[in-house]
Amino acid sequence: MDNSDKGNVPMQLSPEALSFLAEGISLVLSRWTALQVAIENEWGGRDSHQKSEQLAANIYSWFSQSKEPHYIDDLENMLDESMVLSFNTEIEDGSIEEVAEKLMVMHEDCLQGNYGSIEKLRKSNSGKEAISQSRRVINEDDEDSSNDEVSDMVLDDPKPRLNPIPKAKPIDEKQIIETVEAEDGWSVVGPRRNKGKRNY
Repeated sequence: MDNSDKGNVPMQLSPEALSFLAEGISLVLSRWTALQVAIENEWGGRDSHQKSEQLAANIYSWFSQSKEPHYIDDLENMLDESMVLSFNTEIEDGSIEEVAEKLMVMHEDCLQGNYGSIEKLRKSNSGKEAISQSRRVINEDDEDSSNDEVSDMVLDDPKPRLNPIPKAKPIDEKQIIETVEAEDGWSVVGPRRNKGKRNY
């Protein structure tokens, strides 16, 4: 195999590089807030943690086993598909692209024998802080929402929303229809008026 046209960068990872890459993949995924929230809340079922480990194994296999060139789009699709199928979660915050980019750069670094980014991840605690911050925000919202639920229960009365209209006042039906339509999105068709005459 002639690597001279590739700038002396080997196409295959050394055993040492494979070990660092496996650790790096796990570290990046452990700092991915969307994935960690999905695991913690068991959006993928009781085996959510095992599904995240399987995702890490699939990514490792993709980097280490594939003889084809690695494209970031393929990795993004793998991450997106895994989140949808395994965790019932659609990620639209741009984090899939960010995680894929970090993994691709890490793979390139490992090919060159540069493990600095992985060592930096190993030493940093930022991922754990991000997860704990997410939990704190979610828990604070939960406390507020419990008070909201009590007040919502009062509002969730199954009675119609229209207030009774006094009979002595003239009725502007268009105004009533617009009000009802604006409140809940449904159109109300008013009754036919026969001026008090009914045919029985």
